[in-house]
Amino acid sequence: MNVEFLKTLLSTVSVSGNEEANQENALRYAKEFAERQEVDAVGNAISAYHCEAPFRVLLSGHIDEIGFRVTQIDDRGFLHVQKAGGVNPALYLGAPMQVIHEAQEDGKTVRRKLEGVGVLQNDLLKKEKLEATDLLIDLGAKSKEEAEALVSVGDSVCADTSFHELLNGNFSSRALDDKTGAFVILEAAKLAKEKGAACGVFAHTCVGEETSGRGAYFAGANLAPDCAIIVDVTWASDCPGTDPAETGRVALGEGPVLCRSGMVNKKMNALLEAIAQEKGIPLQYEIAGGRTYTDGDTILTTGRGVPVALVSIPLRYMHSSAEIGNFRDLENAIELIAEFLLRIGEGFDFRPLIP
Repeated sequence: MNVEFLKTLLSTVSVSGNEEANQENALRYAKEFAERQEVDAVGNAISAYHCEAPFRVLLSGHIDEIGFRVTQIDDRGFLHVQKAGGVNPALYLGAPMQVIHEAQEDGKTVRRKLEGVGVLQNDLLKKEKLEATDLLIDLGAKSKEEAEALVSVGDSVCADTSFHELLNGNFSSRALDDKTGAFVILEAAKLAKEKGAACGVFAHTCVGEETSGRGAYFAGANLAPDCAIIVDVTWASDCPGTDPAETGRVALGEGPVLCRSGMVNKKMNALLEAIAQEKGIPLQYEIAGGRTYTDGDTILTTGRGVPVALVSIPLRYMHSSAEIGNFRDLENAIELIAEFLLRIGEGFDFRPLIP
């Protein structure tokens, strides 16, 4: 497992709608194993091998992160923003922030980082519910003109937090949701090829999950795979303020999480469980009464329908500026999915009952 590559994904800003910088990282890394690489019309990066195989598996992990987009620069040089995904503006008051400015120079996209702070206003601390329009970003600019020379409407804004290793194999960073998932599918595709997988493997680092689902639709509709494994994050219930009774008990470091839901294919789950038992991979479970609220919900309903399984990474403090995950969960998810790719193929019967 290449932790340095994981750090690269986490440190590179890819706020939903502006994912290109991290897609470049994904494509560069996946050249190690990919026989074909392409980018589709919405910005999904696809790294594939055995492309002509009769049985094709889509691996999907979304590479976009929550954040903000600049909507206005006021006369004082403060930035106004709107949400890009499910952010809580209250978490960014008085917090270090970063703005990624994109510009075209000599036909190439150039990105520059500007550092700032979420403006702390005492009256906002007392407000019951903050809106994105309440949040201002202070770059230290003295005027609108000074800020406009460095920032444009539409630029990405997110927390300026970095990767840290914690106790017991845990680590923290911004945007583990779902760059850990994107990382897992690329590492699993790579490992499966090394082990001799025969099926066609199409690893999609998808865009737009946090805002629109556009990447998932293009992935499923364009490829029309025989099945798909989606890797996303799920709520860990081993920290304060959580209730295991809601969707199940999930703890950091105790293994990847399989979803039991009407959206998920039972036969795929059964194969994943058999692999886990054989390989000694610990598993946990989450329950979804309906939709899973991942890209799997969209991919399932593309084309003639795509059987899906959802493998999730336990995560504390989801959709905050400092989430926590565990290295062992990533390693076990990679091995589980790689072994699935070795065993799945033509003749696999996805039907939950035989007439």
